[in-house]
Amino acid sequence: MLKPFLLVSAVVLFAISTTPSMGGSPQAANPAPVASSGKGPVKPTAESQAKAKRIYEMDCALCHGDNGNGQTDVGKSVNLSSDWTNPATLAGKQDDALFQIIRNGKGNMPSEAEGRADNTVVSNIIIYIRGLSKGQAAAPQAAAPEAK
Repeated sequence: MLKPFLLVSAVVLFAISTTPSMGGSPQAANPAPVASSGKGPVKPTAESQAKAKRIYEMDCALCHGDNGNGQTDVGKSVNLSSDWTNPATLAGKQDDALFQIIRNGKGNMPSEAEGRADNTVVSNIIIYIRGLSKGQAAAPQAAAPEAK
């Protein structure tokens, strides 16, 4: 009985959440740029990371947790196994792969609609997520496709 309630609650909160949470500073002072859907690296700014944090808090934290450890009731109910506070979790993941998971969803995770978060915002969310683990080295970026 509790699991369906939590799942429905999560979907409703995701669908109608429009009030961003204010407060806190971005996780990393100078995070590394990240590729944005093949259009070259995105250089994070304080403003872009604040927006990424707000989107994360609205769309991701319900399952992944405010600090990224995945230890929420909803995360546990869907057997979420990612703990972004652990540097090993994202160490071998390419930014492009993370971008595709966020944009398209995976398993129980819904996709992040482009109308809600454009490619630059998704790239900044990746930077924010990587910043949840102190001391985690950024994954190597895939080479951008050559312009014709």
